[in-house]
Amino acid sequence: MGVLLQGFFFGPGRVHGVPSPLDGDQSVPFWWDHLAAQANDFGRSGFTAIWLPPVLKGATGPLSNGYDPFDDYDLGSKNQKGTIPTRYGTREELERCAAMMRANGIAVYVDLVENHRDGDDKHFHFEYVDAFGHPKGGRFEKGPGDFHPNVPEDPGVFSDQSQFGRDLAPINGVPKDHCGKGLVDAADWLTRALDVQGYRLDDAKGVSTVFVQRLLHTGAMANRFSVAEFADGNVQLVENWANAVQHRSAAFDFPLHFALKDMCNNSGSFDMSSLDHAGLAGIDPRGAVTFVENHDTDRGGFGGPVVRNKLLGYAYILTSEGYPCVFYRDYSTDKNCFGLKTSIDRLIWIHEQLAQGATVQRFKDGGVFAFERLGGGHLLVGLNKDSNASRTIAVATGFPPHTELQDFAGHEGTVTTDGQSRVTITIPKNDNGKGYACYALPAQVDPFSPKAVPATQDYEGAADLDIQPAVEGQRVAMCRVFAEAHTRLEVRLFFDAAHWTPATTIQLDIEQPDSSLAASRKFDQGTAQGTSVTVGTQQKGFHSLFVQSANTPAQNKAPSYRASVAYAAPQTI
Repeated sequence: MGVLLQGFFFGPGRVHGVPSPLDGDQSVPFWWDHLAAQANDFGRSGFTAIWLPPVLKGATGPLSNGYDPFDDYDLGSKNQKGTIPTRYGTREELERCAAMMRANGIAVYVDLVENHRDGDDKHFHFEYVDAFGHPKGGRFEKGPGDFHPNVPEDPGVFSDQSQFGRDLAPINGVPKDHCGKGLVDAADWLTRALDVQGYRLDDAKGVSTVFVQRLLHTGAMANRFSVAEFADGNVQLVENWANAVQHRSAAFDFPLHFALKDMCNNSGSFDMSSLDHAGLAGIDPRGAVTFVENHDTDRGGFGGPVVRNKLLGYAYILTSEGYPCVFYRDYSTDKNCFGLKTSIDRLIWIHEQLAQGATVQRFKDGGVFAFERLGGGHLLVGLNKDSNASRTIAVATGFPPHTELQDFAGHEGTVTTDGQSRVTITIPKNDNGKGYACYALPAQVDPFSPKAVPATQDYEGAADLDIQPAVEGQRVAMCRVFAEAHTRLEVRLFFDAAHWTPATTIQLDIEQPDSSLAASRKFDQGTAQGTSVTVGTQQKGFHSLFVQSANTPAQNKAPSYRASVAYAAPQTI
């Protein structure tokens, strides 16, 4: 299923999120640029997806970590709430980050906060800046009827968490469907703007399961991956939520997280045999995203952090069933991070190359749990909680008789199965979480070679959005896209031709990074919608797109448009 990286953290003591130049230190890069600079390293380490924090402008502006979303159409491009960029950067930086992840074979998941909105006038009125900078007129303005408790609570809400902000009512809101359609349309716009492959659904307990199904089956969201934050240790309750959304979304495996936290923090009293098919992954592995830590648990939420032996938890999730998620702060060597990259990289390789198929337990007692993955060439894993002593056990295996096996964790030497396919293995003592061994057929361990995927990002110009429409006689800067040299850049233009005369046109210009004109075309009322303009890029860097209208009728003085831009980003900055 691949390996997911949670691409952000909040600690230590940072309620406002990751470091940002908006805190006053201009030597700190915006987070989107910091991630983009690491995209190739992530790909070579074997990550297949990255979960980005909420990308919308927040109510607290430069201090916002994204979980107080304000404007559904501001990705860091409007001057409101005291800033143009979000804490993480501008829309352009975000789009470059997403495109570079795709160039390194990494899927992009964004954090959708569909429970609430923040930043109103204290009376449930939300108004947004428009594309021309006017204080009102932005798309999807909201009023009291869009929120509970002004209307009844939506069906399918497991828990009312409205204290996080103004509680959205996509089902019961009035006017009917203003809220629901508005949220769906905004998510569709966001998906196309960034070329998103999936979502993390924040606070799933507080969002109608009826709405979740609609959201994930509509428009650009259909068939994309989703994982929900249903923060509960009751595995049956998490499975009940999954059933309620007809398994359209996976869920984070909080029941397993709590078990792993207990194993790591309180190893003396933990029963290792309880790991056998533990958590949501034990009953629904395809619907479980497993994790050791996240941004909330790390800073004390949901029972607090894992404070010791984290690698033993990662050894479990990266060798067992389920879709594992690695927490950035655990992985990274950045300041204030825990620097487990080298060990986790090896476990990612094991996950991607060796950990396949169903699981059968091979040994378990209070101190050791050993299991075998039966797919591919097989993988035998042993976990030992004892920090004082190694454990040697003899187990049956599915490997052929008289077969040499290598410990890919690098903690132990080779072993050989006997004539009955049994093998005796030693699992090292749990020194700072390294109490694990992972045996499989000998193989060469090499970095991954990222498989580049082009990005297709949509840019829509309209008066009520963040990009201006095609203004008559004015060259409007639509966007800049960060493309690799000597590749194909294609722009397909769709435009509002209502009331056009034969003299009405929109001109599209594409410039190379050195500002030289790469292509120019005029579109008139006879031009087919979606007609493309294609250029060969000559240089690596930002390519600029401009539009300008001429001879527009009074009824459509500044036509709206959508440019779908397909291009290959470079793998490195």
